[in-house]
Amino acid sequence: MTSDNIAEHTMSVLRVAVNGAKGKMGQTVVEFVQKHSRLELAATIDLGDDLAAEVKNNAADIVVDFTRPEIRMETVKNTLFSGASAVVGTTGFTPDDLETIRGWVRETGKGCFIAPNFIVGNVLMQQFAKQAARYYEYAEIIEYHHQQKVDFPSGTAVKTAELMSEEREKFNSGTHDQVANIEGSRGGDYKGIKLHAIRMPGFVASQEVILGDSGQYLTIRHDSIERTSYMPGILMASEYIHDKTELVYGLEHIL
Repeated sequence: MTSDNIAEHTMSVLRVAVNGAKGKMGQTVVEFVQKHSRLELAATIDLGDDLAAEVKNNAADIVVDFTRPEIRMETVKNTLFSGASAVVGTTGFTPDDLETIRGWVRETGKGCFIAPNFIVGNVLMQQFAKQAARYYEYAEIIEYHHQQKVDFPSGTAVKTAELMSEEREKFNSGTHDQVANIEGSRGGDYKGIKLHAIRMPGFVASQEVILGDSGQYLTIRHDSIERTSYMPGILMASEYIHDKTELVYGLEHIL
């Protein structure tokens, strides 16, 4: 390898700090980073660690974050203002949150990539559901996750409903579900789309979108059976955002 090639190889390697490294997803990310030739593990960070100090002391280029929704904004702020770009799989971001993060991005010159789901197949499912929503007025979403997931419905389900509503203003206007034998049985509601959350052992992350019309129904489903399914999307996001000064929300923007 020539000196020019060595320099090029060195520049292409991203130093990644994993926040939430002791969690199941965090452990999977750590293993992936350690095995990948274009990534180098800069630090493992978890509860009780000083995120800002770890980023600065270990010269991390990227912080990959899979922690808890209630600390999402603090994590992004500390990452960007410590000199690293952020790749965030934590969910719960509101439109106001995203506008605040855009300001931090402009102020720090560091990029932030947030995705409700980093699984390529899942993102494709969302795009297919958006396209189908043009033709079907009736739609419901069922998402399945393991029993330790704390938020519901999932960020993926919410994002799917948002995308579908870009194609149609109102769904399920002809249903007659007016008498509740048990409150909440019809699930959550986003512009008429009903969202149902299943939490039990055996699942990692699955979702199905059911769309119906007279004499037919269409089911679009994706199943993730291992957390390794998130890794290609995380790599794509990391390689994209590390030298950008922008906020990207959703993996579909770089597919």
